Amino acid sequence: MSDPQLPENPDLEPNSSPAHTNTAQAATKNIVNKSSETDPSSGQWASATLEKLLFATLAEQKTARRWRLFTRLAWLVFAVFVVWSLTHRGSTSSTDKTGVHTAVVEIKGEIASGADASAEGIVAAMRAAFEDTSAQGIVLLINSPGGSPVQAGIINDEIKRLKAKHNKPIYAVVEESCASAAYYIAAATDKIYVNKASIVGSIGVLMDGFGFTGLMDKLGVERRLMTAGANKGFLDPFSPQTEAQRAFAQTMLDQIHKQFIDVVKTGRGDRLKDSPELFSGLFWTGQQAVELGLADQLGSLDFVAREVIKAEELVDYTRRENVAERLAKRFGAAVGEGAVRAARAVPAIR
Repeated sequence: MSDPQLPENPDLEPNSSPAHTNTAQAATKNIVNKSSETDPSSGQWASATLEKLLFATLAEQKTARRWRLFTRLAWLVFAVFVVWSLTHRGSTSSTDKTGVHTAVVEIKGEIASGADASAEGIVAAMRAAFEDTSAQGIVLLINSPGGSPVQAGIINDEIKRLKAKHNKPIYAVVEESCASAAYYIAAATDKIYVNKASIVGSIGVLMDGFGFTGLMDKLGVERRLMTAGANKGFLDPFSPQTEAQRAFAQTMLDQIHKQFIDVVKTGRGDRLKDSPELFSGLFWTGQQAVELGLADQLGSLDFVAREVIKAEELVDYTRRENVAERLAKRFGAAVGEGAVRAARAVPAIR
């Protein structure tokens, strides 16, 4: 018996077809070729890898250069925008006026240096309104609980100066509130108009703070404060306050209160009613304020413009913070402003 014949290709099954055989051979050849290309011992592999690395490095450098150029251009555009915005500060609608009108200057929020209702901004707006020949009169639109007597005093003095220089009427129109330093300002105007439910008055001065000496004693905390001057730290909340220091602070408050009273009496004159509580720090509704002589009559902004000034068109002269200034405050000087105010040693007087 003769031996069986083995297939010529030992890698294939005996029943494999010629087509299957050719496909397997081609696949094997491709694998071998690829293996030879990626063989570390091959010079072609090293050259190809080096070439790819070089091109990748060049591409990365180009991307980095483009990004640096873009960043510099972006900062340049931002800087130009900030400079332009700061040089055009105090945007108002006065540029849109076409004829005679009533000038409006808003006093809203706390009256303080650096605030929206600061003497710097309000005085600049009033000057622009008084100097505009098309403005027939000025209205201070007030909605403020008060603030700094210094800022209010600056505005009060400037109202008197501008009235005498330009011979134009200026009125105060109260929305929700006109208290303390806000009334200090309103007292310099020709007339004060209120809503019957407005809050008006609070002619007084206060200095507030806290004392933690008893709590520190209970906690066993020792305050180590060193000063040069016997009274240098008398407003320190962690140190006890002597009677002499308390009397000194009260004298100072009484003096500022007298200044406030004199301003109100000068501005309101004989319109004030004789009441022992008028300068006690109390506040009243708008209707009560008219009865006491703290205000002249009920009226709104539109009423004053239409019936009193006789120029119904309103033009806002209020200086407003623009986008660049808000960004500058956010990324610059205003960082930590709240913490700085809270850490001030001397309580604010208002």
